[in-house]
Amino acid sequence: MAQIEMTPDTLIIRIEGADRLWALKSQLDIPLGHVAGAEPAEAEARQWLHGIRLGGTHLPGVISAGRFYEHGRRVFWDVRHPERAIAITLRDERYSRLVVEVDDPAAAMAAIGNAAGAGT
Repeated sequence: MAQIEMTPDTLIIRIEGADRLWALKSQLDIPLGHVAGAEPAEAEARQWLHGIRLGGTHLPGVISAGRFYEHGRRVFWDVRHPERAIAITLRDERYSRLVVEVDDPAAAMAAIGNAAGAGT
């Protein structure tokens, strides 16, 4: 699972627990000016294939964590429970999307949407 924190100019995604090991990453720092928005990703997270795994773990139906190459773009995943997955769209970053599981998807998407709107 991921915890989302925002500073006045940065979106911070902290990967928690054993997911740090599975994802091969503990934190992502993204300038708010590079965040385009966030949307629900339950349907996408329920799919069995997320592209070519570049590093991390993918056990279909159990966990998707780490870097994937999908449709010509890099995507970071950290999802165990698809119903709590959100997709954060980025621009001018190493990853074009971050698909992460959060405690409260609606609140996280609203906060990211507000911050992205303020940062543009």
